[in-house]
Amino acid sequence: MRPQAGLHPAQILVLLFAALILFGSLLLWLPVSAVPHQPTAYTTALFTSASAVCVTGLAVVNTAAHWSLFGQVVIMLLIQMGGLGVMTLSAAIFVLLGLRISLSQRLAMQEGLNVMGLSGIVRLALRILMLTAVVEAIGR
Repeated sequence: MRPQAGLHPAQILVLLFAALILFGSLLLWLPVSAVPHQPTAYTTALFTSASAVCVTGLAVVNTAAHWSLFGQVVIMLLIQMGGLGVMTLSAAIFVLLGLRISLSQRLAMQEGLNVMGLSGIVRLALRILMLTAVVEAIGR
């Protein structure tokens, strides 16, 4: 039996979440992310990014007072991506661009959404996004 060449879907999800956290921390570390004359330590940016992606709600600085509008938008997007799931958002992007979703991507979506089968996985991801958009629109 040959070892599998690619990564397991769970490993892909962990790597995507780690990449999202690191990218978010770099954006939050930029001077434009904080109010003027309040530099942000990288550990603060990293913790804030990880907290936003994991949707824990923890913060080491006052979000309204420390972060600029740009920083607050970054945090909001990290919360959305973490809460909805990287694979759900990836599926939406693929569908919007008219691209096919491969079997390995479907397996990663199955793992991320914690469902048993592959049938209708893309439809489920799109329904999650549409329901979220409707609920958020009503909440405004």
